[in-house]
Amino acid sequence: MSDRLDDLERRIDELRAGVRKAMRARDGAAARVLRAELRSAERAWDAMVCGGPPAEESAEGAAKEEPPRLVTVREQVHQGLRLLGAAAQPRLIVAVSEAFFGGTIRSGQLTSLRRDEERSFRATPFGRPYYLCAALTDRLSPARGLLTLSTWPLERRVVGPLSPRVDFLACAVAVAREQASKEREQGAERGSRLLLRMARNIPGATDGTLGPPDPERVARAAQAELRVHVDRDTRDRAELAERAAAQLGDAARLFGAATLSTIKKENAK
Repeated sequence: MSDRLDDLERRIDELRAGVRKAMRARDGAAARVLRAELRSAERAWDAMVCGGPPAEESAEGAAKEEPPRLVTVREQVHQGLRLLGAAAQPRLIVAVSEAFFGGTIRSGQLTSLRRDEERSFRATPFGRPYYLCAALTDRLSPARGLLTLSTWPLERRVVGPLSPRVDFLACAVAVAREQASKEREQGAERGSRLLLRMARNIPGATDGTLGPPDPERVARAAQAELRVHVDRDTRDRAELAERAAAQLGDAARLFGAATLSTIKKENAK
């Protein structure tokens, strides 16, 4: 599965590069053909990542049993971040992946993964449907230990003074809602343990007992605190996003500028 996915991603990279080349050459006919192939390849990629069509039936009418799908580390991180919907630390992404997706990743794997994502982007810009990238600090440098998705707008990928707390509360709401939808399923105790750890850091999220937390109560408590911080955090993030858009090139907007000289170099391009 992983080899097939790698081959498909390479094909998508080639098609994207071909579309750009055709557009630069103003070859509309070639661009249309390549875009159609690209859409087909991306649909195939989505089917492999998110689950393909139902299993085909054999000649006897019985459904063919498909082998279990191998989900790569990259895909598992993507799943976790999509559920959380906010910048998150590796240990939280790992916990979410394990609790809700049967994940097998370890926090240490995410450090090298982000570097690999940056190398891939610099080799073939925008060659993949998404990248796992860094949150950006107020210095427009990569935030230590915070991952985001390239498909999110800049306002969700920058972090101001209140953003760590706001993002934690947003993640708690997401985890509570996911746990509420899975409480009756086998293995739901993993999600309950994760939610309990998060609830202990939110005033009013628990009733003081040792039992599993009520997801609705956790979500309400997190949302109540969010209302206190969200307006200020939204303004701070909008200002940072405006600076990042004006001062950084494509790669630095996703992976951060290492130094002020990096920003100057990006501006000079």
